[in-house]
Amino acid sequence: MNIYKVQAFGATGDGRFNDGPSIQRAIDTCHANGGGQVLLPAGRTYLSGTIALKSHVELRIERGATLQASWNPADYDHALLSTALSGGRPDAFPAFALITADRAENIAVTGGGVIDGAGRYYVEEDTGYIYRMKPNRPFTLYLIGSRNITINDVTLRDGALWTIRLTGCEDAVIHGVRIQNDLKLPNNDGIDLDRCRYVRISDCHIVCGDDCIALKACQESEGMGACENITVTGCTLISTSSALMVGCECRAPMRNVIFDSCVVQASHRGLAIHLSEECDVENVLFSNMIVETRLFHEGWWGRGEPIYVVALPWTAEHTVGHVRRVRFVNVLARSENGVVVVGTDSRNIEELLFENVRVELDRWSKWEGGRLDLRPNPGEQMPASPTNGFLLKNARDVTVRNCSVVWGKSRAEEFRHALLAESVEGLNLEGFRGASAQPDRYEAVLQR
Repeated sequence: MNIYKVQAFGATGDGRFNDGPSIQRAIDTCHANGGGQVLLPAGRTYLSGTIALKSHVELRIERGATLQASWNPADYDHALLSTALSGGRPDAFPAFALITADRAENIAVTGGGVIDGAGRYYVEEDTGYIYRMKPNRPFTLYLIGSRNITINDVTLRDGALWTIRLTGCEDAVIHGVRIQNDLKLPNNDGIDLDRCRYVRISDCHIVCGDDCIALKACQESEGMGACENITVTGCTLISTSSALMVGCECRAPMRNVIFDSCVVQASHRGLAIHLSEECDVENVLFSNMIVETRLFHEGWWGRGEPIYVVALPWTAEHTVGHVRRVRFVNVLARSENGVVVVGTDSRNIEELLFENVRVELDRWSKWEGGRLDLRPNPGEQMPASPTNGFLLKNARDVTVRNCSVVWGKSRAEEFRHALLAESVEGLNLEGFRGASAQPDRYEAVLQR
C-alpha cells in the first residue's frame, strides 16, 4: 500500500497552524497515484479547515492523533457542498464541512484516532438545558453522491452540526465508531443518512444532543433518490432528542430498514418515525431493543416516548404520505411516557405490529408530564394529553400481540389507561396485559 504521511506535505501537527492545505495535498497526490493511505501520525493535533477525500483514498487518523476542526470560518471551503448538491450553483446551499467528498468511490476514514468537530466554539449562550448557537456551523463529516465508503474505528467528538452526514451515497459501512457530543448542543445529530442506499451501521456508541441515528430525504438533495435498504445493529445510544429516527425531512420514500439489538438509555425519545411530508415510509423493523426514555426541557422535541409513530403535516401547506408495514418486536421499555401513534386520519398509518413489547411507566424526573409533543406540526405544539401505556389514534390494521403495560411506584395524576385507541380501524388485541393506572377511575383498555 502507498502511504503518504501528511508531514511530508508540510503539516506541522502543532494544533495552531492550519494543516488543511497540507493534508489536501497529500490526498490529491495519493489519488493521482492510484490510491492508498493518507496518514496522520500519532501524538499530534492537526488543525484543519475543509479537506476533500478523493477516490481510492483512506484517511487514517492514527490512534493518539487528533484532527481538529478549525474555529476560523476562513479555513473552510464555503462553496464546495453547495456546488456538489446544486450542480454548480455555489450559493444554493450555504454550508461547509471539515471532511467531505463529492462523487468519490472506494474511500475510507479509519485509524482509531479522534476527529474533533469544534462545537464548543460555536456556543453563543448556555441557557441551562440547551445552547443558543452561532449561525454557520460546520458539519464534521459530510459525503455526497459517493459509494463504497468505510468509516471505521474512529472517535468523533464535539460535533458543531450533524456529525456524520451521507447524502445520496451507496454501499457504506459505518462500524465501531464512537460519537461523543455535547448533550446540550442542538442539531449535533450522530449519523444522518439522507437519500442513501445499502448502508450498514453496526457496533457504534453514540452520545449526542440531537438524534443519534436518523434517516432523511432532504429538500437540498432533491433528485438523489430514496433512502432504502439500511441496517442498524448492535449500537448503544444516548440522546437529548431521539435515539433512532426515521424523518422528519421526508421528500422521498424511505423503506426496507432494520434496527436490531440496540440499547437506548437516558433519551428524550426512543424508537421513532415522524412522517411530515408527502412520501411513504414502509417496511421498517425494530427488534430486540432495550429502551429507557424520560421527560426533559421543552426546548428539545420529545416527551419521553419509548416508541413514537406520527404522520402529521409539517405545516398547514404540507400533505403527508403513508406509514406502512412497521414492526416493533421484543422491546423492553422503561419510560415516563407511553407508546404514541398518531395519524392525520385513519388511512395514513397502517399495518403496525407490536409484539412482545413491555412498557413500564414511572416518574423520576422533575419535568411536567401530561403533554403530547407532535412537533413539527401545524397545530398546537404540545397539547395537554393524559399518559397511556399505548395511545393509538387515527390508524388502521394495528396488532398488539403479547404486550404488557406495568405501572411503577410513582403513579402520576396524568397516568390513565393501559391502552387507549381512538379512530383505529381493525385493532387486533392478542394476549394484551395491563391494568389502569387508577382502576377506580379509568378502564384498562378504552376504544372510541
